[in-house]
Amino acid sequence: MATQAQIEQQESSNASASAKPGLRKPVFTKVDQLKPGTGGHTLTVMVLNFNTVLQKDRRSVSKHIRPTRIAECLIGDETGTIIFTARNDQDFRVWKLHYDLL
Repeated sequence: MATQAQIEQQESSNASASAKPGLRKPVFTKVDQLKPGTGGHTLTVMVLNFNTVLQKDRRSVSKHIRPTRIAECLIGDETGTIIFTARNDQDFRVWKLHYDLL
């Protein structure tokens, strides 16, 4: 038979095991500080040009797979410009909205 202290200790260890780690604060980077082959950067940029390169429907493979969409966006800030390739998981509507507002 477990004592009250053992029960509380087990509950606290279960709670800490299921708790998510805290989120980190974003560190903003300028375009001129980017290096090839790196990722996970947080940028504040303006979309200068937006061009859909590939939009392919994949119905023949499976009904559960999303269509493939790839777009090239010319983005930049006061330090420079780069070409950003937006893929399926990035929201194209946001990129197009920023481009249309220019």
